[in-house]
Amino acid sequence: MPPDLAKQLNLWKKQLGRVPDDVWEQTQLESLVLADNGLTEVSERIGQLRALRMLDLGHNALGRVPEAIGRLEKLSDFLYLHDNRLMSLPESLGALKKLRYLNISENGFAELPSAVCQMSGLVELRASDNRITALPERVGQMAQLRELHLRNNRLTELPDSIGKLRELRQIDLRGNPLTSLPECLTQLEKLDKIDLRWVTTLEEPLWMERLRAGGCLIYW
Repeated sequence: MPPDLAKQLNLWKKQLGRVPDDVWEQTQLESLVLADNGLTEVSERIGQLRALRMLDLGHNALGRVPEAIGRLEKLSDFLYLHDNRLMSLPESLGALKKLRYLNISENGFAELPSAVCQMSGLVELRASDNRITALPERVGQMAQLRELHLRNNRLTELPDSIGKLRELRQIDLRGNPLTSLPECLTQLEKLDKIDLRWVTTLEEPLWMERLRAGGCLIYW
C-alpha cells in the first residue's frame, strides 16, 4: 500500500455497527472516516490515533463522545460529529486548539458546550439544527472564527461577547426566535453576511444600516 493511502482509512457507510478493533492499531492514520455506520459508541482507544488530522463520525447514533478524543492534539482539519444523538461533549475537547472546522449540527444540544468555546483555533463552527437557547459569554474566546452557523435553534438573543469575534465574516441565524441583536455586531469590520431568513420575531434595528453601508449583506 502506498504511504499516503496507509495514512487514510475510509469506512463510510460500511454498516459496521461497531468499529473493528484493528482500526485502533493503525496509529499512522491521519484521516479516518467512520460516517454512516450505525455506531452507538466509539472506544476510548481512539486516543491511540495521535497522528489524526481529520475525523468523521457523522451520521451515526452516538450518545456520547469518548474523553480520549481530547488526546488527538494534531486534529486540525476537521471533526464531524453531526447527525448523532449528542446532548453534551467532554471537556477534553477543549484541548483541540489546532482544530479549524467543527460540525455538531443535527444533535440534541440545549446549549453550546463549553469545551467548544475553548477551541481557540476554530475557523468554522456549525451547530445548526439543535435546541440551543443561548450562547455563553465565552463564545468570544474563539478569536479566529470566520463562520458561525446556528440555523434552526432556539436563540432569542446573542451575547455582547460576540463583538470580540473580530475575524467573523458570516453568521447564519435562520429560523431562530430572535427578539434582539447586539449593536456590537457593527464593530465586526470583516462581517460580510448575516442570514436572518425565517426569523419572524425580530424588528430590524436602525443600526443595521451601518452594517449595510460597510458592505455587509443582510438576508431577511
